[in-house]
Amino acid sequence: MIEVKNITKKYGSFVAVDNINFEVNDNEIVGFLGPNGAGKSTTMNMITGYIEPSKGKIIVNGYDISKSPLKAKSQIGYMPESVPLYNDLTVNDFVSYMANLKGVKRKSIKQEVDKVLADTDLTNVKNKLIKNISRGYKQRVGLAGALVGNPKILILDEPTVGLDPKQITEIRDLIKKLGKNHTVILSSHILSEVSQICEKVIIINHGKIVAVDTPQNLENKTQNDNTIMVTVEDKNDKMKTISKKLKNATSVKFIKQFSDGSSQYLISAKADTDIRKEIFNVFAKEDITVLELKKSENTLEDAFLKIIDDKDSSLKSVENAKKKAKDDRKKELDKMDKDERKIAIKEDKKKAKEEKKLEIEKKWEEEQEIERFEKEKKQQLKETKREIKNSKKASTKSSSSSKNNFSKKSGKGGKK
Repeated sequence: MIEVKNITKKYGSFVAVDNINFEVNDNEIVGFLGPNGAGKSTTMNMITGYIEPSKGKIIVNGYDISKSPLKAKSQIGYMPESVPLYNDLTVNDFVSYMANLKGVKRKSIKQEVDKVLADTDLTNVKNKLIKNISRGYKQRVGLAGALVGNPKILILDEPTVGLDPKQITEIRDLIKKLGKNHTVILSSHILSEVSQICEKVIIINHGKIVAVDTPQNLENKTQNDNTIMVTVEDKNDKMKTISKKLKNATSVKFIKQFSDGSSQYLISAKADTDIRKEIFNVFAKEDITVLELKKSENTLEDAFLKIIDDKDSSLKSVENAKKKAKDDRKKELDKMDKDERKIAIKEDKKKAKEEKKLEIEKKWEEEQEIERFEKEKKQQLKETKREIKNSKKASTKSSSSSKNNFSKKSGKGGKK
């Protein structure tokens, strides 16, 4: 349904999106996640055709968005984070206006609008002015605007932002229902919501795709330890040395103390060990009362944070390695005598010059590729405009021919 192939977006020397690839299948609900500034909104804007990529290809339901922009865009219903609504229109008028913009046939508009209003549970407020309805209903109106015209793909950017828990649940259920007949790409900062709605998650960070998988698999993959959360009453202060008594425990970490005097601890064990039975036995012998014991489970939020942190740590490690190499080289140079240092510095400069040359050549090749891509896009745009012009001419000619034929028939009728 959607194929993103080797997409790069540059703003001057800044790379917002860096050679990303992913696919979204028919009737799939996909969560698109990333921290602020990761390239998430830029990618979504490229998929909708709002901005053009510097390099790469985006296929939307079989149409290349650069070669056939009108056909590709007609497949998409887009709901931005801040939906631009006309507050002085009624709900029905706004959705009808959106249907007109999307080219829905005039005779089908009423039927299409009524269907969309019913699908988004807006029928009971369709004659109200948008400024007089609640935030939850306004979000539904934005969703109805995206849905009218029956696009195969819905792209929803933060669809539940600013809603109360009840409204969030309603919008979540609505998106699940829409996912039966549409492909949905959903962006949200509420990861528990993504986990409940989405079948697949794509995570982007620093302009690169760092994970593509189901929420469950991501949670399982990032689960490092077998951990137990236990709340205890410890009158004799035995928890301080309990780690020595638990043979299968790798660590015992204090979490917090409650107002009733009880305390909470996180006990970690090896991944293939169930330590619960041992906890009950040892704690009973030590006169520690277990008030609550539960297995600590990894959430999508935990997985997201770990993936992002790992990526950031990896980038930091590369920077630290470069800094260390520079410092080590300085120490080596300091140990050399004057002549040796002079030769070594000369070699370092030569090596740096070669590396810089390779970097410039690589950048030039990338710029040439982008330039070729831009030329292709301009040519494609010209061809698209020519096709539209020819189509209009053919339509005008056909209309004129029909009128002439009608006039001739009317004239014959008059003679008779």
